[in-house]
Amino acid sequence: MGILRNWAHAVSLGGFPLIAMIGFATYGLILVGVVLMIAKKWSRRLHRRAFKLHRWIGYTALVAATFHLLLGVSLYV
Repeated sequence: MGILRNWAHAVSLGGFPLIAMIGFATYGLILVGVVLMIAKKWSRRLHRRAFKLHRWIGYTALVAATFHLLLGVSLYV
């Protein structure tokens, strides 16, 4: 947990600690997944591939959210 605690605040990207950047990335992935499913109504190219992309974006968001959770918990343990 010490390594995660150090990473959470010691690593800074663009003025934000790593825990914030992972949180922003997770939010962005969830938002992209929602926009993808909304946009499939208007695009024929996305209509066939939207569900596969949506599923993989969801898996990636789940991994990023789990890492974000581990960083957050490591700060208090």
